[in-house]
Amino acid sequence: MYSPILNPEQINFRESNPQEDSIIAQHFYQIWRDNDVPADSIKADWLELTLQFISQARQELYYKAFVVAVGNLVVGSASCQLFNGLYPNILVEEYRNYGYIWNVYVESPYRNQGLAKKLISLACDYLKLLGCTRAVLHASPLGEPVYDRLGFQQSNQMHLDLTE
Repeated sequence: MYSPILNPEQINFRESNPQEDSIIAQHFYQIWRDNDVPADSIKADWLELTLQFISQARQELYYKAFVVAVGNLVVGSASCQLFNGLYPNILVEEYRNYGYIWNVYVESPYRNQGLAKKLISLACDYLKLLGCTRAVLHASPLGEPVYDRLGFQQSNQMHLDLTE
């Protein structure tokens, strides 16, 4: 696969703006496709659902996204927010105030050049500003090596396929 050699002067990392939410949503869709989820297994209204989620997370969970642009073309993004939890949170904030990183995506021609690493760093810095004590994410097989190199640790999450 062709990877253009990037001129550092052309690369711009920044916070995304709401007008770019559709690009963020497209990246989210593409993550699933890159992980071999068939298109017919993704809801037809995926764009609307993702935009609604982003809007609600922005209002309630301090959602923020970061993008990397090469020239005027956004080629990658990462989203983050406060982790809402999966069960009642009975722990004091100082012990458990988690942030969640999701939708880390770099278009394939621009991968393996450190762009995802920088996006993750920006997300972590933002979560620290929010007072988060830990950043949590779910890694795809493609993303695992990146997260490992950044110091993310495997957790005790387990799953059972109930379709078999």
